[in-house]
Amino acid sequence: MNLWFRLAAYLAAYLALARRRHPLDPVGGVSELWFRVWPTDLDLFGHVNNARYLSFMDFGRLDIMLRTGLLRVVRRHGWMPVVATLSIRFRREMRLGQRFRLLTRIAAWQEEDVLIEHRIVLESGRHKGQTAAIAVSKAGIYDRNGRAFVAIARLMDELGVQAEAPAMTPELEAMLAAGEALRSLAQQELPPA
Repeated sequence: MNLWFRLAAYLAAYLALARRRHPLDPVGGVSELWFRVWPTDLDLFGHVNNARYLSFMDFGRLDIMLRTGLLRVVRRHGWMPVVATLSIRFRREMRLGQRFRLLTRIAAWQEEDVLIEHRIVLESGRHKGQTAAIAVSKAGIYDRNGRAFVAIARLMDELGVQAEAPAMTPELEAMLAAGEALRSLAQQELPPA
């Protein structure tokens, strides 16, 4: 996997800048990471492969987990972060050498689910400042031993955070509804070929 090099670079920069980089508030804080499009990010048509956007968004979730202290909590309990649903909208293509920012934030939560917004903003080229892609992922923390997802209230307690969940927007509600529709579709048998 060619993202190992980026992961190593991210972790090296994170450790080198750990003292200067402030902790991230899980409520309202925004993770901001900068990237440049490499040749390994491109598909046969010369622009960033659709799947690569999702891989970049993994870095945003990792940054939130590291900077909020959630990764430490997850590792201590032997839990596992899981993305259950993801919805993405592509707006602008990205090409070789183009610079961009990934903005990631926790948009809302309920019971055992966290809704995370990912936004890729172009920082060079003709469309500088415009959103190239936006996505929302529904994720949770799975307790393998308990065979259940961990309540968000417990995660907040572990982080020492007291906060009310932000209100669900119509867009987030629609994303959750679409995820539930796909969930029931996945449980159906495929028609014979």
